[in-house]
Amino acid sequence: MPLHHFEDLEVWKRSSRLAVSVLELIEPMRLFALRDQMARSCISVPSNIAEGAERESDREFRRFLAIAKGSAGELRTQLYIGIRAGYFSTEAASPLIEESRQVSSMIEGLRKKLGGGGMLGLLFGWLF
Repeated sequence: MPLHHFEDLEVWKRSSRLAVSVLELIEPMRLFALRDQMARSCISVPSNIAEGAERESDREFRRFLAIAKGSAGELRTQLYIGIRAGYFSTEAASPLIEESRQVSSMIEGLRKKLGGGGMLGLLFGWLF
């Protein structure tokens, strides 16, 4: 039985909307390698939030949130590359970059709320 209902999480809702926006932006791209990688990373964010929420422990949920946060950073990098390579304008990509940054912050906030503190928390919890 899942401990969390991912459909109720604002971070899942926002990351899902972000994924749709990115998919709309990249649909006409002719550089298929970048387009496919961007599609995978943007879809990965809400998908990992959902998968983690369906797991049986907060520890597993935190692990999947870390993966989702990594995918959000990957997506931001790809958006920057797309701008610099001329595949889309700064005006089109900047709101998506900002939304990705906010989603990352929300993911980190949820991870902290779930506890565990990450590797530093484990290290300092063990030492002190």
